[in-house]
Order: sequence, then C-alpha cells, then structure tokens
Amino acid sequence: MNRLMELSLLRQMSGTLVPTRPPLALRTMLERQQTELLRRQQEFVHIKAAVDQLSEEYEDAQSRGTRAGWERLESQAAIHARMERLAGRTTGECVSLLPAAANGAEALNARRPIDQHMMDRGVLVWNVYPESIYNDRAGLAYARWIAHNGGKVGTAPSLPLWLVAYDRTTALLPADPADPDAGAVQVSGAGYITGLIALFERLCESMTPLDAPGSCDDDQPTPLEKEMLRLMGQGLTDEAVCKKLGLGLRTARRTIADIMERLGARSRFEAGAKAVERGWLRPCACGGDQPVRAAKDTKTGPLPPTITEGLGVGVPV
Repeated sequence: MNRLMELSLLRQMSGTLVPTRPPLALRTMLERQQTELLRRQQEFVHIKAAVDQLSEEYEDAQSRGTRAGWERLESQAAIHARMERLAGRTTGECVSLLPAAANGAEALNARRPIDQHMMDRGVLVWNVYPESIYNDRAGLAYARWIAHNGGKVGTAPSLPLWLVAYDRTTALLPADPADPDAGAVQVSGAGYITGLIALFERLCESMTPLDAPGSCDDDQPTPLEKEMLRLMGQGLTDEAVCKKLGLGLRTARRTIADIMERLGARSRFEAGAKAVERGWLRPCACGGDQPVRAAKDTKTGPLPPTITEGLGVGVPV
C-alpha cells in the first residue's frame, strides 16, 4: 500500500484511497526521476570542479618541489606516474628513443593508455626503435599499433639510451643507462633539452620508416649490418654487440656469418679488410703517427694498426 502511494498509483481523496489515472501517475513518476537526475548532475559538476582544483594545486606543489633543471625518480612506479602527468600536459609532440630494454611486456602495457590518450588529443607520438624490434613480436605489434593510429615510427641500427621528450620542454632519461634499476631523471631547461633533441634528430637522420621495403641491392649491407661491423671493429665481443643492438646471440652470430659469406671472408680479420675495400666501412679520420689501440679478432689475434684504422678503431691511447 505504501509503495503504491510512493509511486503515485494511489492517492487519498476525502479519507479514501483511490487509484490514480495511469497517464497522470506515469508523468508524476517521470518528473520525479528528472528532478533526481538534475540533482545528481549538479552534484557531479561540483565534484568535478573540486577534483580539477585539487589537481591544479597538486601540480603547482610538484613544480615548486622540483630541483632547478632536474629531478631524480627512484622507482618504476614514480617514473610511470610522471609519464602520465607529463603526457597529460603535452599538446604538440612526444618523441622517444626506445631501446630493446624499454620494450618489455610490462612497459608496453603501461605505455599503451598514455600513448592512446595523447594520440586521441592530436599529439604527435614519434617513436624510434632499434632494428632488432623486428625480432620482438610484442614490441613490433606495439610499434605497428602506434603507426596505425597516426604516430610516426622508425628504426635505427642502435640506440644509446631510452629517452622521452614532451613538447621539447621536458624529458625523461635513465639515471644510469647501464643499470635499468637506477631509476630516471626528469630534466628541463633550454640547455638540457636542446642537447637531447639534437641527439634525437641526429639519430633520426639514419632512421628507416617502420616496415619500409628493403634496398633493391641485396649485396649492400643494411644499416644494422653496418652498425654490427662498426662495433666488431671496435673490438667488442659478440655478447657486447648483442647488448648494444638488442639482438639475441644466435641472431647476431648468424648475421655475422652471413656478412662474412657475402664478403667472401674466412675470418673477421679478412672481413674487416674487405668491408673497407668495398666501401661498407669508412676509413678512420684519425691517423698520422699517433699510436692506436689494437682490436682483437676472435680467431687471428690482434689486428694490425692499418686494418684497425680502416675499421674505425684507430683511437689515440
């Protein structure tokens, strides 16, 4: 009985309960629902305004607490939170260098909503990956997703460190590139950012668009193969080459064997000499009577100075 009266389906008239005409009862119910919706909408507006004000106060407090020019971020959680905050402020572009170590499944899952939010707002997301991304199924799928959604994506033979720069005013980079657990540093200011953007643009000069068709001349080395030859010429071990290029040891050794076969070389010593002869490597600009540090070949021992100069390792002691 009480429920029917609450729904206006019954009403009192001269001390007697009488049914309400259905059209009138339904209109009354709709008017009540509309009044409740308007009340809730107004309440939401007030809550949203309070949240926006709180967010602005928090951002101001964070800015005042930041050291002049840089700030250390100790944990992955702090880095992710800062990426979210900086991405939310970005209006023009976000450029990134993303070596193999920055493309793990956990990192990709954390970046996806951030990148999605920026692209939805018309921000240009420009990512550069190492060429080894083609050997990483999850990383390659993510790079293609960025490109498909309007981002700019390319590859370079190797990347020196991970870097994310927002609107060319603020950037994040590793506190120690050799230690992934060392955290990150946020930098700002013209002096810092100009140098980092110059590094990014310099690497972009050798960038190849993602999934670009290969060279029609199969005899010429790819940018990755040239970089591998250069690192080998510096005397790096196979393991060190793999780390710098983000390749697996088997893949690297298979690529090295293929290069040597194409050069018709039986040892790395001979491969280095023939690579210089063919113009695959440029002779080192240093020279004269300066002593050089000899690079070691895994099969033949130290290379003579004339060959190490051709491989680009004629470094003064």
